[in-house]
Parts: sequence; structure tokens; C-alpha cells
Amino acid sequence: MHDAREQQQQHWEQTYTDMPQMYGDAPSAPALIAAERFREEEVVTILELGGGHGRDSLYFARQGFRVTMLDYAQPGVDALVDQARELDLSANVTARQHDVRRHLPFPDASFDACYSHMLFSMAISTAEQTALAQEVWRVLRPGALHIYTVRHKGDPHFQVGTHHGEDRYETGGFEVHFFDRAKVLSLATGFDLLDIDTFEEGSLPRRLFRVTLRKLDDQCGSGAGR
Repeated sequence: MHDAREQQQQHWEQTYTDMPQMYGDAPSAPALIAAERFREEEVVTILELGGGHGRDSLYFARQGFRVTMLDYAQPGVDALVDQARELDLSANVTARQHDVRRHLPFPDASFDACYSHMLFSMAISTAEQTALAQEVWRVLRPGALHIYTVRHKGDPHFQVGTHHGEDRYETGGFEVHFFDRAKVLSLATGFDLLDIDTFEEGSLPRRLFRVTLRKLDDQCGSGAGR
């Protein structure tokens, strides 16, 4: 298992090195929607998990948010730092390499919002997803938003390629953990579940959930707000 995780990290690092603009410069559709929601809620600070080369981080920064981005592939982090400097956005962007299977390196209640695009669908186990969801809860202030996207079981790549246990399948060198609504609910402890929206992205197309959560004041809530 350890070797497989190292291979995934190396694969992402090599991919970003070979194709630094593999997703283009334009922000993703979920980032556009998230930014609108963040503006409505007067968000100032955003934690982005798994931001890759930073297309969404840069968009948030251009909108005036202060963004802290974590990614476990160093080339993506370096690319974001360089682009932020070139665009004179360094004051609004912080980026660092970090493995989200470990505790998030921030104090409690550090951020107004958390955002990630397909990070929870990466090569992490259900137990690691659960631990990460609770770490996100910890570093968000009460009432803060957590918006994330994941590929769901209606995706064309579900049950295709090499099976790595649970609902994880590898195709083209990338391992994906696929979600259903039950898994979304299982990760919502301590949050009010506001929305689960479905959408498509890319030419395959990838089929995804966009999940919107609000942190409760304590973890006594069921997480089943909807």
C-alpha cells in the first residue's frame, strides 16, 4: 500500500512536470460557483486542498480572497507560487506541499471556507477521507463553508481498470475513489449538508458531485441537513 501511494505521488509530480498546464489556465466550473457563494458569505480566507498547478487558487486570489493552497505534488506548488508572483498576487496566495493524510498544519478555526476539486476522490482510503473531513472541520471557523467535488459511481470509469479496494479504481496511472450519496453523508459529521449537486466535466465526461456543507458549532449534529 505504501509503495502504491508513493507511485501515485510520483505519477502526479511527473505529470505536472511534463504538462504544467494540463487543466489549462481557466478556473474550473466548481470554482466559479464556489467563489460566488463565498462572496455572498463575505468570506476572506480560503483553504484549498489539492489545488494542482493553481488555476482555481489564482482565480480566487484575483477575486480578492486570501488563499492557502496545499498539494502533495511539489511541481504544482512551485508553479502556483511562480504564477502568483508574475501576476502580482503573492499577497493573496500561500502554497505549500502537504500530504492530506496527515494533520492539516493549521490551528483550529483558521479559515472562513474550504474548497477542493476532486481531492477527496484521490488515492486515499475511506478511513483517511473521514480523518481529513474532521481535520477540515477543525480548521474552519463555526458557520464556515466546505465545498468539494468528487467523482461519483455514475462516472464512466467506475469499476474500470485496476481495483485497489473499496471503491478505488486506477486507469491511465491515476487512482480514483468514487463516491455515492451514502459516502457524502458519512463524511458530513459536524456539518450541515446544504446541497449535493451533480454535474459533468470534460470530454469523457467525468461525472461528479458538488457538495456544499456548513460547519456546525459542535459535532453533535447528524450531518444530514438535506
